[in-house]
Amino acid sequence: MAIDRRALLLGLGASGALAVTPFARAKTQAAFVACCKNGDGSFAAVILDADANLLFTEALDARGHDAAIRPDGEAAVVFARRPGRFALVLDLPNHRRVAAFSAPDDRHFCGHGFFSGDGRLLFATENDFEQARGVLGVYDVAAGYRRIGELDSGGVGPHEALLLRDGHMAIIANGGIATHPDYPRQKLNLANMAPSIAVVDIVTGEVAEIATLPPELHQLSIRHMAAAGDGTIWFGGQYEGPAQDAVPLVGRYRPGGAITLIDAPPALYRSMRHYIGSVAVSRDGARIATTSPRGGRAIIWDAATRTPIESRAIADVCGAAPAANGFVLSDGQGGVRQPGGERMHPLAWDNHLTAIAMR
Repeated sequence: MAIDRRALLLGLGASGALAVTPFARAKTQAAFVACCKNGDGSFAAVILDADANLLFTEALDARGHDAAIRPDGEAAVVFARRPGRFALVLDLPNHRRVAAFSAPDDRHFCGHGFFSGDGRLLFATENDFEQARGVLGVYDVAAGYRRIGELDSGGVGPHEALLLRDGHMAIIANGGIATHPDYPRQKLNLANMAPSIAVVDIVTGEVAEIATLPPELHQLSIRHMAAAGDGTIWFGGQYEGPAQDAVPLVGRYRPGGAITLIDAPPALYRSMRHYIGSVAVSRDGARIATTSPRGGRAIIWDAATRTPIESRAIADVCGAAPAANGFVLSDGQGGVRQPGGERMHPLAWDNHLTAIAMR
């Protein structure tokens, strides 16, 4: 189903409120949202404060993945891990669940999403699994997150997606992997994968740009991204080719340009075991964090020189978010590491740690 353009314009504010709208700072202690697996095997979404204390826990029916934060910092939408169909809405200041909704029967969530700049619409990466194509599902917040349409993602297997600063364009990491819920977690097209980064106009639905990798790297699935202050998009990949191959896993992209892969010592990339689970940019934009739960390694990069400046061995590390003086990293052992110390919890943190950016 294509999106109703009139409904989208109304949702974004046809009067011109298409750029990111400033909001007053929300009065809340919430600083991060994450998903986890509890000691009894159940799953939950969690709100944490700036010191990684648990403020609120909400049970999930199955494994969660990432969260989209509304621009005013008042709400978070937690998405199911692919191929799940559930999403929960959390009231961040009041530490409570306020709503739940699902993807349509012929779609499933891919774990990520973002809000429009004015917070009126939610966009979720989804899989049109019968047609093997990616879409952005569009949900009307004021109407109880009613789905009002979808936009083409410009590729197959969309994963993380971000709204660019102009408020009109979204950037989407299309992993290039075809999947179907009848074959959960199976990758159905490894021989002819086609990963890409697409730039999509969220008002018109036009796929404005598609950037691809060299043919010899067609099995490098582009999965996670973070935007630096200068407009550069940093991304991390997950390589689906032969285990003995040595391939770069980190790259940069700027709309209007081409993808640039980052050179690094082969041993460093080997230490990440072909898998990057999260990418984060520091608050000042000077450093990039990439994590590998498979390799038990977090790498910090200098954004200007595009060189690795720190490598940390952390078992099952994956979540990464900017902190006041660096990064916060979470792992499957229950640890949350900050520049000032570490806090342990009796649970296993899932893939992502989402910072609540206050404005």
